[in-house]
Amino acid sequence: MKKSILIAEDEKPIAESLSFCLEKEGFKTYQAYDGQAALSKYKEINPNLILLDLMLPKLGGQEVCKIIRRRSSTPIIMLTAKDSELDKVVGLEIGADDYITKPFSMRELIARINAVLRRAADNKKEQTVKTGDFTLSEDKHQIKFKGKILDLPLKEFNILKTFILNKERVLPRNELIEIVWGEDFYGDEKTLDVHIRRLRKKIEP
Repeated sequence: MKKSILIAEDEKPIAESLSFCLEKEGFKTYQAYDGQAALSKYKEINPNLILLDLMLPKLGGQEVCKIIRRRSSTPIIMLTAKDSELDKVVGLEIGADDYITKPFSMRELIARINAVLRRAADNKKEQTVKTGDFTLSEDKHQIKFKGKILDLPLKEFNILKTFILNKERVLPRNELIEIVWGEDFYGDEKTLDVHIRRLRKKIEP
């Protein structure tokens, strides 16, 4: 199966050129021309990798990267015309896997993409996150509590996974709902309370 790449780039000719070259290399590509569209497309297709321009309109690349990183470990390569050390450090600190400065050759970009995808595949084989009594195995879609596998429906799994991945943050209620249900959620917010009560029954004595 072809690996999918989301190209988030506001300059349409560049996005189309990248798409053309990457599809010749055997990738399936999708395009988004602003930050909000990039997030929507990411949720829709769940790509194997994201090429993310730093200077996107509507929602900047750094903010898009932070939002995606709170939800998943999808590989992200930042694309930017900026070449300062600070920009690179900030990009990597917020969760980007690599950083490439324009202009770049397609040979270099493809080499970076393949390297990042290989690292992601290796990490996924043994990817576990442990915090307190919880162990999250994203590749197995599994959470253990004190060594015992929890029987969790999808929403409960995603809620608990979000807490584990954001263990050092206090998550605002609206942010948790957006991560688990999506930004277009129009249901009753009490739904979240119901799921959390069910979770507590499974982990509290």
